[in-house]
Amino acid sequence: MAEYYNIGKFVAVHGLQGELLLKHELGKKTSLKGLSALFVEEKKNSFLPWFIESTKIKSEEEIYIKLEGVNTREAAMKLTQKPVWLPETDFKKFAAKTAPASLLGYTIIENKESLGEILELIEQPHQLLCRLEIKGKEVLIPLHEGSLQKVDHKKKQVLVELPEGLLDIYLT
Repeated sequence: MAEYYNIGKFVAVHGLQGELLLKHELGKKTSLKGLSALFVEEKKNSFLPWFIESTKIKSEEEIYIKLEGVNTREAAMKLTQKPVWLPETDFKKFAAKTAPASLLGYTIIENKESLGEILELIEQPHQLLCRLEIKGKEVLIPLHEGSLQKVDHKKKQVLVELPEGLLDIYLT
């Protein structure tokens, strides 16, 4: 199965012709030029491809997108607040290296010990939370100045120093 990366979600409808506003976390201004389709998660873990008719940059993290077959405001409304995903190859093409989303799939390492793979990133005002699974339990690891030591893009690793007892909260 192809790996999919969440790049954001449709946050609003623009105009009367079914154009949508995509708020993305690709870390750079882009029009997604050359991308023919994106995937919308209409139901949990169900990625349906939607073909792109046109795109227009609104801001650093927002793009107006016109999808094929979505020609009315009502049709577009059904897609608002839905997560938008790209296959791994397209994601790597459009995401900035510094975009937090580019850390998906990286392994969190503490004291030379692998804690697990980053499954999701949750952006908050002063930190980034990485969701992993350790021993079948969901664990949130904060990334900020105090905990992040190094990001190794070659090895796909994020080295951290966690506060004493943080993992115990989740694992006991």
